[in-house]
Amino acid sequence: MNFTFKLKEPNSHKETLIYFRSYFDNEKKSFIYSTGEKIKPQEWDLKTRQPNDLNGRTAKADNQRSIKKQLDRYSSSFLEIVNRYKNINEELTIDILRQRFDEEFKKIKTKDDFFRLYEEFIEEKSNDYTGKGISKSTKTRYTYNKNLLFEFQNHHKIKISLGNFNEKLYNKFLKYCVEVKDHSANTVHRDIGLLKTFLFWALHKKYTFNNEFIGFKKPPKFQTDEIALNIEQVTKIYEHDFSKNKRLERVRDLFVIGCTTGMRFGNYSRISKNDIQGDFIRVTDLKSKSKKLAIPLNSISKEILEKYDYELPKITNQKMNLYIKEVFQELEFDDEIKKTMKYGDELVEKNSEFWRRISSHTARRSFITIMKNKRVPDKVIMSYTGHTSLEVFNAYYRPSEEDKINYMNEVFK
Repeated sequence: MNFTFKLKEPNSHKETLIYFRSYFDNEKKSFIYSTGEKIKPQEWDLKTRQPNDLNGRTAKADNQRSIKKQLDRYSSSFLEIVNRYKNINEELTIDILRQRFDEEFKKIKTKDDFFRLYEEFIEEKSNDYTGKGISKSTKTRYTYNKNLLFEFQNHHKIKISLGNFNEKLYNKFLKYCVEVKDHSANTVHRDIGLLKTFLFWALHKKYTFNNEFIGFKKPPKFQTDEIALNIEQVTKIYEHDFSKNKRLERVRDLFVIGCTTGMRFGNYSRISKNDIQGDFIRVTDLKSKSKKLAIPLNSISKEILEKYDYELPKITNQKMNLYIKEVFQELEFDDEIKKTMKYGDELVEKNSEFWRRISSHTARRSFITIMKNKRVPDKVIMSYTGHTSLEVFNAYYRPSEEDKINYMNEVFK
């Protein structure tokens, strides 16, 4: 796509404006944009379409060079925009080019508030009635991702925009997630995936033409040594007296429901009386939205449900993850546990107290580990948890050091 510069009034004896011009064949018309620069027609080279005196050391020559420098900015910006739209295989229109020039040269703000657009993205995805809308849990993840970016912005006292999200800022965000937020490699992997989905959406909507994020490499997933509880630990937690702290008692009860049913937090935190049919908890798996789960009641799960008249306490996953750590801290689960994480090719080992490693998802992992240690067949356990992939299912199994010793001694008596 070609461009040139032209004078507004080429026959004038006074200074006249210099216009940027490019012809859009697809629209059959020209894009004309005022550069704001002025020059006398006799100082303009009609052949090169540039100022004609650039070599002298006079005030006039200095002025000509200044004008040339500004015109070069328009040339460079135009070529960059054209190339970006070619790379994303999108059509560049006159309206889009005018908007980009306004942003660059007139500093006109046009839908460039990063977090307002992130909100628009979440709402659009939540209200998609074509059947492709995101689930409530996915919406929560996107909201957390947006808030994480906002915290990152405040922490470094910078301003995030779609236009400035380059590799340098991206690497700074990764470092923040790892070193400040102490996120695991798998958490960072997920959050970068969410971020890139939003950036692709903004690019498709033409809220930005910055496509540098496409080359950002997502940190690979890494099988971390996460914690799982044994039946004795679950019993200890369940039998502890929290009567003086009802908040922790409710959180403990929810967690134990997860340990004794194997459901995801999104399911076990929403059990109601309507979900109890005979001796089973029957719910639709929130992750698949179509899979039906049938989990038999046991003495512990039944006792907890009856305690709350089958309407379990309501709490967000974020608060659950925060409060459940208090539960384990009160019970003095404070042994030092080594955690190995991988970032790129680097293995990082950290020691942290047992209670700091507990989350709502520990309950599901503990259920699977307890059941496998009791030699319950995988297919039976998977019918409770809703897993269809044996590979994913086995990733939840965490034999303890004690289990390893017991199994070894059973074989080599």
